[in-house]
Amino acid sequence: MEAQIKHYENKLAFEMDPSDLFDALNKNENIIPLDARKPFGFEAERIPTAINIPHREINEESTKHLDRDAIYVTYCDGIGCNASTRGALNMTRLGFKVRELMGGIEWWKFDGYATEGTKATTAGEKIQCAC
Repeated sequence: MEAQIKHYENKLAFEMDPSDLFDALNKNENIIPLDARKPFGFEAERIPTAINIPHREINEESTKHLDRDAIYVTYCDGIGCNASTRGALNMTRLGFKVRELMGGIEWWKFDGYATEGTKATTAGEKIQCAC
């Protein structure tokens, strides 16, 4: 049972759901959404306040300007894409504090949160998470 408890503690330490990210952003916590997709995906639609560093480009040079005290929440399209996992791994290897957004931008929109970009969506009538 101890191994199972550790598994769930680790999962919560390394992942975040859209509701938790939304709350953290609204509380002005030092948390930064990091879109790990290619620039055309970021330009089309992104989580508000997000920065874009494609996972293939995350390195010492591309991250030298970033706040080392912030928590970076990597995301991509959703569960069918692993750019957020690759981005989280790359950022962690560079020494950043990182969490991965569960469900990516698709689950962000599913819960009713707005996006920015050329294909932006507005917030739903009711923003709510059933968890």
